[in-house]
Amino acid sequence: MAADVLDLTRAQAVLISTEPGPQAVRRLFTQLMDFDDVNRFLTERITAIGIRYDFGPGPELLGRRLRDLPTKRGRRYELMRQGRGLLLDQTGSLTVDGWTDRVDLVTDPSEELDAPAVLLRPDGHVAWTGDDQRTLTDHLHRWFGAPH
Repeated sequence: MAADVLDLTRAQAVLISTEPGPQAVRRLFTQLMDFDDVNRFLTERITAIGIRYDFGPGPELLGRRLRDLPTKRGRRYELMRQGRGLLLDQTGSLTVDGWTDRVDLVTDPSEELDAPAVLLRPDGHVAWTGDDQRTLTDHLHRWFGAPH
């Protein structure tokens, strides 16, 4: 991950150069960004949406950064501005009791969420998905420490 961030930072540094070579590459990139696939690829690289951490076996969503979703309490990105974890629970039966000082809970979050519930780390990556309180509690402990 660190090498990838360093490569991306170096590439961006070259693109802001006023030298003729980097300016030619910048013009080429500008043209390439007119293609949806290229634009999506670059956006995912810059925003880390394309990164999937290896959190062990599980659904494809596990370890990925969850895109911005509308919820009844606001958009997902807005809800996470405080740097806390977030549980999006469509089941209405899960709790973050013991972790409410570190994790927020939104029940019935969005029709766009393709999982019963997801636990997000403060960086927006999915740390857990499911509908079982016991396994959720294990993951709350793993990612957010001991309950209070």
